[in-house]
Amino acid sequence: MDDDRVWNFETGLWKASEERYHERVDPECIMALSHAPYLFQGEAAVEAVTGTPEWDEVSFSNRSISRPQEGLIVVGYEVDAHKGDTRFRAACTSVYRRIEHEEWTVVQHAQIARDMADAG
Repeated sequence: MDDDRVWNFETGLWKASEERYHERVDPECIMALSHAPYLFQGEAAVEAVTGTPEWDEVSFSNRSISRPQEGLIVVGYEVDAHKGDTRFRAACTSVYRRIEHEEWTVVQHAQIARDMADAG
């Protein structure tokens, strides 16, 4: 997956419907999030982000991509996401693994929230 597709994939996760998000997160995924119990695995990881807004605006800065081996992509970035008056900013990492040609899932995601506040 080239760099543009990686960032489109990541943007798609932030803007995805709940159903689409469930399709892209691997059943073995581990997530570290900024709410208790902080570490989530498998279905609990998917459920932990259920109800997250489908963000209207998403932008990434300080982007980096690593490809430590064939079929594995690691990304790091800072995100600034908005939906209405709600704003979320965080430093994030994600790891994708290729399941088959052109099919990738998230096997790891971590967020360190910088702040979450109403913009109004």
